[in-house]
Amino acid sequence: MSDAAPTLARLAEVRRGPAIESVHHGVVAVADASGAILHAWGDPALTTFPRSSLKPFQALALVESGGADALTTEHLALACASHRAEPFQVAMVSDWLRRMELPESALVCGPAWPMGEADHVAAIRAGDRRRVFHNCSGKHCGFLAASRALGAPTAGYDSPDHPAQRHWLAAFSDFLGHDAAALPRGTDGCGLPALNLSVGDMARAAARFAAGAVPGARRAATARRILGAIAEFPDHLSGRDAATSRVVRAMEGRVPLKQGAEGFVVAFVPERGLGIAIKMADGASRGKMAVLATLLGRLGLLAEDRVAALVEAVEDPILDSNGQRAGQVVPTLN
Repeated sequence: MSDAAPTLARLAEVRRGPAIESVHHGVVAVADASGAILHAWGDPALTTFPRSSLKPFQALALVESGGADALTTEHLALACASHRAEPFQVAMVSDWLRRMELPESALVCGPAWPMGEADHVAAIRAGDRRRVFHNCSGKHCGFLAASRALGAPTAGYDSPDHPAQRHWLAAFSDFLGHDAAALPRGTDGCGLPALNLSVGDMARAAARFAAGAVPGARRAATARRILGAIAEFPDHLSGRDAATSRVVRAMEGRVPLKQGAEGFVVAFVPERGLGIAIKMADGASRGKMAVLATLLGRLGLLAEDRVAALVEAVEDPILDSNGQRAGQVVPTLN
């Protein structure tokens, strides 16, 4: 985040019994395709790293290069994923590498363990950590495929100067409204460049992505294709019946979304040309999906009598050591 003290909103509380135990502050922005911020909690000028919430935009390079022409819609969803290395996801990544005739070592993302307990135990028994287990391995396969389609070397696809990186940055610039290559950069957890931008700009880019509000019908069609893949295969983005899947299914595919590390989430509303960006200032994942569910009700996208059930579905309760409920996360958008 920016060094100057930002204006933050109180987004969620953790309640234990009758009392508040913890509070999560952050920023929420809702924008339309014209670039207007329609609703904001906290200061949308807050700059941060959207992290994996940028993956739908990064997939533009895969599709526009022709790298996705021989792939399924499931592969496109996996290219947007921060997956849990569930068996079906690992099988897809491994098959994708075989199709490209590339070894697992071609992936820049480092070795990891599956996130699920049973899958983690099975991986330990089978041997060691693997790059295909990394939650970003689908995105990395996407960049490898884009590199091949662009006639560029697969080695070095993590460099900001690589043609695949330059392609997605140029495409993202159309949705962002200014030069994405000029944004400050850090390094993401998977080794690829990470962009630093404002919460408001992320919401604006998401709105234009949702509305297809960019020059050229081809790029708009690409955005629709990517969002369609997310809506059709939400389990691929995280894991089977994860919070992402529950929101996408509760909204009947009308609000594709992508979570990012350190408390970020972006959502796309094609039917109204809206983009939503949420950043929890403390970097916690806890609370952000409850905030999104509440916001969907505020925007009239989800019936008010269904909001509480969706909040309950996407936020784990606070449990004691016997598995009994001891508290809850409560969104506090005012």
